Amino acid sequence: MTNKFFSDEHIVTHLGDEYDRFHGAVVPPIYQNSLFVFKDFDQLAEAMKDEQNSYLYWRGTNPTVQIVEQKIAALEKGEKCKLFSSGMAAISSAILTFLKAGDHVLSISNIYGPTTKFFTYAEKFGITHTNTLQTDLDTIESLIQPNTKVIYLESPTTMTFKLVDLKAISDLAKQRGIKTIIDNTWATPIFQNPITLGIDIVVHSVSKYLGGHSDLVGGALITSKEIMDHLFYHEYQLLGGVMPPYEAWLLMRGLRTLPLRMKAHQESGMKIATFLENHPSVKKVNYPGLKSSPDYELGTKQLKGYAGLLSFELANNSFESVRKVINSLKQFQIGVSWGGFESLVISPNYGYNKEQLVASGMDPGLIRLSVGLENADELMEDLNMALQVQSQTV
Repeated sequence: MTNKFFSDEHIVTHLGDEYDRFHGAVVPPIYQNSLFVFKDFDQLAEAMKDEQNSYLYWRGTNPTVQIVEQKIAALEKGEKCKLFSSGMAAISSAILTFLKAGDHVLSISNIYGPTTKFFTYAEKFGITHTNTLQTDLDTIESLIQPNTKVIYLESPTTMTFKLVDLKAISDLAKQRGIKTIIDNTWATPIFQNPITLGIDIVVHSVSKYLGGHSDLVGGALITSKEIMDHLFYHEYQLLGGVMPPYEAWLLMRGLRTLPLRMKAHQESGMKIATFLENHPSVKKVNYPGLKSSPDYELGTKQLKGYAGLLSFELANNSFESVRKVINSLKQFQIGVSWGGFESLVISPNYGYNKEQLVASGMDPGLIRLSVGLENADELMEDLNMALQVQSQTV
């Protein structure tokens, strides 16, 4: 049960741990068993009436997983949470719970690539999809069709980190009887709570900030009891993308330090964004925490803080410049994903997809940074050296 009076710090350190239940263990155990047995058949029959809240089988409810779900639901100010084996398992389940053949979904601006691919995949089931790169309410409203059932968004958006007015979108959707889903992985529940702004389902890739240690893959959905009661018996159990208890235990460990880590990511992210904004080799920095951002004012209304994921665009936006900068970095490792303790760098420009980038509203010179927990001054020195190498050799 969510308790709105608990602080984030209390939720991650104590909520749901139930020390008396676990013989005083300060860290709850891992329930690695696949099933639970009963002393008689009558008890099993009673448990079958409510699989969502009864311990029967790993694919349904597990004590270790349930503790973590309770914490994440409370952090997001939602009624229920379910954990999944990956972020895409959570995303696809959330989308399918609202859609059937003949329905339409509208997605806003740049979203996670595999999510877009899933919308294309869903066309085989008679579900249509429209994407708009615009984030203004008038454009979004003009693209709503009579059969639109879902508006899907990220805020900030993938790679470009634009903000979307969540309250305005949720109000518009409710007027039209449309459900809303947001991927809130960037902000985490520490910095943004979309449910309080009227969004129906919040999605997380817990592989990122919530886990925080780059050692697990998983997803989470947070929503109302009404929606989850339906989703549990359909998309959750029938598609089978459930989180194993060991991964849930790792996630629980990561959550313990989430508020502290997000403060550190924010502090370093802001320093590096400001440094890049003033660098002569950089044309633009995409980070809503900067006062120069066109979305800064909106951010002050719906965000409580800023993460360590940002992008910048090189003044010389050739692929060779992008390649040179990335290969010259020593402190930033080259790799996909983000949100762990380590700093990472990547670009959507692979040297053969410039037209696709432009069509997606991305500058060919865009480089994304995930600012980790290393010393920020050392990271800035690394960036400065890489940018100098690029400017001297291009």
